[in-house]
Formats: sequence, structure tokens, C-alpha cells
Amino acid sequence: MIPVYEPWVGEEEAEAVKQAIVAGEFSGLFGKSLPAFEEQFSARVGCRYGIAVTSGTTALHLAVAALDLPPGGEVLLSASTNIATALAVVHNGLVPVPIDSEPVSWNLDPNLIEHLITPRTRAIIPVHLFGHPARMDRIMAIAEKHNLKVIEDCAESHGATWHDKTTGSWGDMGCFSFLANKIITTGEGGMVVTNDDALAEEMRLLRNMAFKQPRFEHDRVGFNFRMTGYQAAFGLVQLSRFDEVLRRKRQVSDWYKEYLKGIPGITLPADCEEGRHVYWVYGVLVDPRVDRTSIMEALARAGVGTRTFFCPMNLQPCFQQIVECTSVSCPVAEDLWRRGFYLPSGPNLTEQQIEEIADLLGKAVQLAAKA
Repeated sequence: MIPVYEPWVGEEEAEAVKQAIVAGEFSGLFGKSLPAFEEQFSARVGCRYGIAVTSGTTALHLAVAALDLPPGGEVLLSASTNIATALAVVHNGLVPVPIDSEPVSWNLDPNLIEHLITPRTRAIIPVHLFGHPARMDRIMAIAEKHNLKVIEDCAESHGATWHDKTTGSWGDMGCFSFLANKIITTGEGGMVVTNDDALAEEMRLLRNMAFKQPRFEHDRVGFNFRMTGYQAAFGLVQLSRFDEVLRRKRQVSDWYKEYLKGIPGITLPADCEEGRHVYWVYGVLVDPRVDRTSIMEALARAGVGTRTFFCPMNLQPCFQQIVECTSVSCPVAEDLWRRGFYLPSGPNLTEQQIEEIADLLGKAVQLAAKA
């Protein structure tokens, strides 16, 4: 089976974790690995501070919480995204309002933002979908005009850039995931990066249950979102592979582009002329007249893993009671949900494997078209 994603992990990570455990770096409270990982990763993004947490989801939750927005405030976010983006909004007592996608980049469409701003709007969370950077210059200009905070969801865009500036360094905060299927991983884990002194201090406080002195008196409602020291040690090794992983991801996308270009009924992902697309996963769209499910099932029978695109936020069953979320029209995101799926995208894939996947996909599309 060729899985949808398999991280590049070796003996170096195992040894680093072993050494961290020997040094007593069990929790996120002691040791040198955690501060080193925070410093080195945030520096790669181009930010002064990094706050390591338990997941990309908790990174988003912590970032939203640090803004201390009034209950019931609205947060604009990409319609096409993992539900974690909206969960961070809802769990902080706020209202998610989806922004439909651009048909080419599949990211949120900046042209739609101002139409959705109301007196209750407080922030925007753009998602850099599948590694393609969103149009951050336009998003930031709109946010500044309307005095809105910006939290970038960079779970899928480690190393991506827009106008030569790294994703995560444009907004007030940037949130990354280090899940096993991300460009670099700590197994589970995440990080918020920022250049704002006050936000960094607030997030460090809230991450650790808002402990102050005296120790067991808490004047704030915090969280236990601490990353462990041995996860951070794992992450430091992954950081040493970062540039090579990005190179391999580009090579994988180039191979796919070469071997898939002649298949009718398949739309390939757009590259990014104004930045760097890091191709976290390689997603394709099938012709509306072709049954996507039959294609994915045929690939599964042949030993090729696939996965659909994300259900847009306005269609999520758990948000149907939120009128501000469900009443927004998101036809492009809904079309992506119906027609999109992604192919195996790990950095260890070979050209031979990708040629084989492309051949199997072409045959599956032909059969689906005849059905």
C-alpha cells in the first residue's frame, strides 16, 4: 500500500528522543530541547517568538484565546479547511463565518472579505490550503482597514512564502501543526509564532494553566497545552531536514505534473507565481461528470491511498445551528468538496511510484467515465 502520507523519520530522531528522556525532558516544563525548538522554528518562519503546544488544533485555540475577544464576536475564516480552524473559534465562544474559495488557488477569496464584515467582526483566519500561500498582502490590507486581528492557519504550509515573506509571519500570529502527516513532525504537536511581545507572554501564561505566584491561585482560565521536551528534541532533528524535505516535496509535485498532464478529466493544482507553494499534499479535481468515489475505490484496490478534500464549514453538520456560518454561500468550496481528492504525497516517494500512481489513476478515470 502506498499511503497518503508517510513522514521522513530516521534513527536520528530516535536517538534524540532517547537522549532527551535520559536528560529528564519528560514534560514541557524542564530541559533545553523545548526552548531550542521554539527559538529555531520561529526563526525559520521569521518571527521573534514561538510557543510550542500539543497540536495544531490547540495552537489555533490558544491563539484565538490570547486575543480575548468578546463573546459572540465573529471570526472570518476559510470555508475550505480542516474543522480545527473553526473549532478554535467555537470553543472560544465566537462565531465562525466562512469565506468561499478562489477557483484556482483554492484559498479564501479576498474579494469576498469586506462583504462579510459586520460590526461584530473581530478577526480573520486565512488558511494556506495544501501548502499554497493565501494572498496575504490583500488580506492584511483589509484587516488593517477594518481593525481586525489576523491569525494565519499554517498547519499545511511550513516553508511556503508569499511575496518572499514566509507564511506565519504576516499576521498577528501564525499557527503550525506537527502531526505525523505534516511537512515536519513531532508525532503530535504544534506551535504559535508571533512578533508581538504581549501576545507571546499571554500565550505562554495560558498554555501552562495560567500559573503565577502564589502557584496554586489562578486569576485566569488557562489550558494545559504543553509540548513535551522529548517531542521538541524530535522536532529539532526534523528541522535539520527541513530544506531537504521541501526540495523532495517540490520534486514529488514536479513528477506528478509530468505524469498526470495527459489524463483527461483531471485538473491539477495551480502553482504559485507570487510565492512558493510547498505542496503539503498533491490534490486534484475530477470532471463533474466523473464519479470520484469509483476512482478512489479503484486506486484503493490497487494499493494507493487517497483522501477527499475538506467538507466546507458552511456544510458541517455540527455547525448547522450557527446561522452566520450556514447562511453564507460557498459554491466554490462546495465544488472542491465534491470533486477534489489528494494522492500520496510523502517526501520519500520515488519517481517510479508516482509513475505507477499516475498510470493507475488514468485507468481509473477511464473506467469511471465509461460507467
